[in-house]
Amino acid sequence: MSDINFQNFLPELIEIRHRLHQMPEIGLSEFKTSDFIAAQLEKWGFEITRGLGKTGIVASLRAGNSNRAIGFRADFDALPMQEETNLPYASQHPGAMHACGHDGHTSMLLGAAWALSQDKSLSGTVHFIFQPAEENFGGGKLMIEDGLFERFPCDQVFALHNWPGIPTGTFTTRAGPIAASIDVVTVTVKGKGGHGAQPELTVDPVVVGSSIVMALQTLVSRNISPHQPAVVTVGAFLSGSASNIIPDTAALEISMRAMSPMVREEIRERVEQIATFQAKSYGADISFDWHVGYPATINDRQAVEAAKSMIVQRFGEDAFVDLDLPLMGSEDFSFLLEKVPGAYVLIGNGDSAGLHTTTYDFNDEILGRGALYFYYLAKDRLA
Repeated sequence: MSDINFQNFLPELIEIRHRLHQMPEIGLSEFKTSDFIAAQLEKWGFEITRGLGKTGIVASLRAGNSNRAIGFRADFDALPMQEETNLPYASQHPGAMHACGHDGHTSMLLGAAWALSQDKSLSGTVHFIFQPAEENFGGGKLMIEDGLFERFPCDQVFALHNWPGIPTGTFTTRAGPIAASIDVVTVTVKGKGGHGAQPELTVDPVVVGSSIVMALQTLVSRNISPHQPAVVTVGAFLSGSASNIIPDTAALEISMRAMSPMVREEIRERVEQIATFQAKSYGADISFDWHVGYPATINDRQAVEAAKSMIVQRFGEDAFVDLDLPLMGSEDFSFLLEKVPGAYVLIGNGDSAGLHTTTYDFNDEILGRGALYFYYLAKDRLA
């Protein structure tokens, strides 16, 4: 398989990407998207397994006599946003949009699947993992719980994510932590409401909540080493209905990010301790509702070196730059990397709108290079 042969397939791959862009679906409801992906794979002769993580798909390609196996993962869920790109292939689902490029990630992996299926010299097994619900419900974790790696064992696993602001088609990654863990908790303060003119007869949850917000500002600065990246954000404070009514409750939406598993656990514990004791000091009750959390995304050093070596060899020295600092965003590919060594790699989307914005669009110019990244990586790692 040569780049020139792949170029003949590229117009079809761009059309696939545009069709995926038109049918964005939120995590665990990606039924049309899953059907579309499955139809493409079956058209090319793949036997597929469906239903892992509800809407997830695994397609496997086995050839030759090698017992080596590699896994490639792409996410395919969208975000609950109204698209404002005015593109001819814009979202046809109101209130949903591919604002993170998962349509492009899926298309790149489909392109790699097509290319590798055409290669008669391949020896080994490639598992193409199409994963739902990266943005909300931890689809990677759900697929693992449904037996992903027991049914489709891999020696290494890789994922590719576009990144605006990096030159078009340039790859970057780093060994060790590359993306932060994320935990989200809803803290509900239960006070005692009453008339705004008689505060002495109440336990004001707005005051309690405010005290919790301010106390949390000391968590990172006074409990976590300055050498350890960490963030605690109170993103929402919900309480009350009028200026002269002291409400019964207040709810705080808090997110926490860290690079170290130990720091992650310490932050979780300290958030509960700080909120609990602040509430007690005012005579209020408190409860915690923890949502799905993602661990830090930690790359295996050998996998990173293998990806970097392949990129430089196949695409040139200037195609790869080292990523100096990890990202404070989060990624549920982390669940897969907890089970199998591998690497999460970024590919430049160029000077595009930012991820998770209403004007973002995946750059079709990187579709071919992204597909060939997986293709060459499979060839090199299975050799």
